[in-house]
Amino acid sequence: MNNDNPNIVFNPLISCIQKVVLYETRARLYLVGSNNRETRFRLLTIDRLAHNRLSIEENANEFNSLEIRRFVASLTGSPKVTSAYGVLGFVRFLEGYYLLLVTKRKCCAHIGRHLVYTIKDTVMVRVNEVTSQRPPHPHEDRYKRMFQNIDLRSNFYFSYSYDLTRTLQYNESAPRFVGAKVDLDRDEPLPDWNKLTNNVAKAHERVDYAFRSDSRKRFVWNAYLLQPMEGIMLKDWLLEITHGFVSQSCISIFGRHVNVCLVARRSSRFAGTRFLKRGANFQGDVANEVETEQIVSDGQRMCAFTQMRGSIPSHWSQDISKMVPKPQIQLDIFDPYAQTPSLHFERLLFHYGAPLIMLNLVKKRERRKHESIISKELEYSIRYLNQFLPPAHRMKHIHFDMARQSRLSGGNVMEQLAIHAESIVQMTGMFFKAAGSDPGLQTGIVRTNCVDCLDRTNSAQFAIGKCALGHQLERLGFVKSAKLEFDSDCVTMLENLYEEHGDTLALQYGGSQLVHRIKTYRKTAPWGSQGSDVMQTLSRYYSNTFSDTEKQHSINIFLGIYKPSLTKQGQPIWELQTDYDMHNAFVPRTNSKPLTDWVRHKVRECLPQSCADSNKLVRELFRVHSSGLEMIDAYSNYHQSFKWTDLSEHISFEISQLALRYMPTFRTNYSPFQRQIQTSRKARQNPSMTGQSSTGSMNSNSSSSSEGDDSSSDEELSASFAEKEANQTESAEPAAFTLASGLPSMEEIYGVTISPPSKQSMAVYKKYVQMGKLSSGGTRPAQTAVAQRDQELAKIMRGITLRPLSDYGTDSYLSVRPPVVPRKSQLIYAEYCRSRSTFNAVPKLEEFDVLYQYVQKL
Repeated sequence: MNNDNPNIVFNPLISCIQKVVLYETRARLYLVGSNNRETRFRLLTIDRLAHNRLSIEENANEFNSLEIRRFVASLTGSPKVTSAYGVLGFVRFLEGYYLLLVTKRKCCAHIGRHLVYTIKDTVMVRVNEVTSQRPPHPHEDRYKRMFQNIDLRSNFYFSYSYDLTRTLQYNESAPRFVGAKVDLDRDEPLPDWNKLTNNVAKAHERVDYAFRSDSRKRFVWNAYLLQPMEGIMLKDWLLEITHGFVSQSCISIFGRHVNVCLVARRSSRFAGTRFLKRGANFQGDVANEVETEQIVSDGQRMCAFTQMRGSIPSHWSQDISKMVPKPQIQLDIFDPYAQTPSLHFERLLFHYGAPLIMLNLVKKRERRKHESIISKELEYSIRYLNQFLPPAHRMKHIHFDMARQSRLSGGNVMEQLAIHAESIVQMTGMFFKAAGSDPGLQTGIVRTNCVDCLDRTNSAQFAIGKCALGHQLERLGFVKSAKLEFDSDCVTMLENLYEEHGDTLALQYGGSQLVHRIKTYRKTAPWGSQGSDVMQTLSRYYSNTFSDTEKQHSINIFLGIYKPSLTKQGQPIWELQTDYDMHNAFVPRTNSKPLTDWVRHKVRECLPQSCADSNKLVRELFRVHSSGLEMIDAYSNYHQSFKWTDLSEHISFEISQLALRYMPTFRTNYSPFQRQIQTSRKARQNPSMTGQSSTGSMNSNSSSSSEGDDSSSDEELSASFAEKEANQTESAEPAAFTLASGLPSMEEIYGVTISPPSKQSMAVYKKYVQMGKLSSGGTRPAQTAVAQRDQELAKIMRGITLRPLSDYGTDSYLSVRPPVVPRKSQLIYAEYCRSRSTFNAVPKLEEFDVLYQYVQKL
């Protein structure tokens, strides 16, 4: 994007600090960072004697291995050593700072040649030494425990070379602005890359640029922890992590592997738990906002599709003080000019372009108004704001009531969703990049929501992802038609990915796994899963009632929304009645811009394309004169040929083996796009945000309980599912794909065909079988009577005449005559014995006659 010149290549900088060693002494902490090869080292020194403040000094020099060994040997005493893979940042509660390090990691996916890691273990080190004898503050340990409730081992991800906070389309765009603080309306962009000469000697000479990406802080969860390190010189110390879900699998297309990666980025703005974070704040940040990107790659070409989920952008809430499963929905603030939704939608237009498609799954018709309250509010906001947008770029609203659709005669939820999904993918398109092919861009995004944005939303996102996967495979040239069959290996793989994706997000926001699953809306959920569904509903209800408040406090402290203080005004967080003021800081309007002009001019002139992608911002950009430099060598960073690696631990091998999980053991059709008979397989478990494992199975398919108990007619939904399941007849099995249908016949190629044997050939074969029985002693065991065994042998010998080739009774070695050696051969051998052993060397003159006579006799 922004660059049609294939000779200009932009390479993201690979972090030169991928390993960290902490040396603890009484006076100082020494952080030694090194690259992956451990050939280049950097040094940070932290003063531990500084009281209640953080003093970090960075050595401007770069060390080699010999110099760093000398430095470590010069440390007095016996410093405590901790090995790590990155620095997460520093945090302070009431007394002193703490350092967070990643001590264990695991590679969970790869995007191109960029490796993605998940955090498996961390360590928290006290920085400031306690110098006085006074006891610590009584609230210090409580804040520390509350901070550690955010289990960093659960669904936190990072990469040393790829910006996980941005989409693939943004990362592959050409830079237009450089700097930390850029005003897109006033600053001048970089020159057009298509017209830039680059000062090269040849017309088609390759030019390489290196850039450091500017991450999207909305999806950086340790941004507050990294603030004390922003003043250091080398930015590679800053290891940014995202929260959400990352998983990768593959499709085996007759031996060729096509990787499918699902990346879900959870927003850190207005983040919290269900019931405590509903709707949106005054800045337009919505609750449970997650951006999901589906990336398909075959090693050379890449194709991506992005969608998102989020709560309805208005000020609404549910009162949970009455301890009821379904609290009443109420609008807290009346917003006649849709100012809060306008801020949210304007941000979406900036980052994704137009059209914005709102797939609203909230119920519209109810006997008692519940969900329809916020559904009408969303419709009003979209209708009002569309008045001030150009007709070609107006937002589109699609209302789809799943429960009502299931009750209609012959109504199939997934089939109806597939119709909407096809139109959505056609309107937005998708990102595509391949060498020698025209690139494709995604303009616009689909935003899916229900009440909780959990169960129904995940099923709808799977339906859209299934349609997008068909178009991705069609663009890559693997299928002729974009329509994929349910129960095929390809769709089963994607369904398992979205099931894990939905379970993980439901645990983070709702406190339990999914209740209504994809199989529920496909009407293939077994009745045996009802017990597990009840447990999931009770688990979600218990979490929302008793543990969500503590989790909300932990999130507020971790993200820096609440900062503990020793002042009298600093009330402890557990004594606060609500955190409303923290997340809803109202800022009065200072500009004179009219409310109707809710889209910036810069955003409007870029539509339908994304303004963010068209005006990509990077922190650093410089030209490099070799593509083999370590800072941009993605090949070596991926393959790591400098160290021994077990094949079973390599991410590519692990992902390739995942294809076997979705394929039956015995089959005749190896196409991943044909419908197969699937067996039930247990999916992987996902830990919750607090580190506690879920109590239910990840494949517990619901057919009775509601989505978070928010639906007002859950019994009708379950009854309709049961009725349709009882009356549903399984569709006819398609013809199996065999070699005879896919390959030419043997007669066409070789001129012969396979036919049954003739009677004469069968007679010869029967005699051959009888001879085999005779040589093995017959079919009866050796203990059979002699007469019976003789009868068996006579029966076997019928029709067989054996003629001996030799008479072993009279033959002996005395009758064998030895071979006779001719006289000529004896003379040749005698002459050979009389010749010198060194005849192969240069002979003397008097030896030529002897050699000549010998050769003449050969």
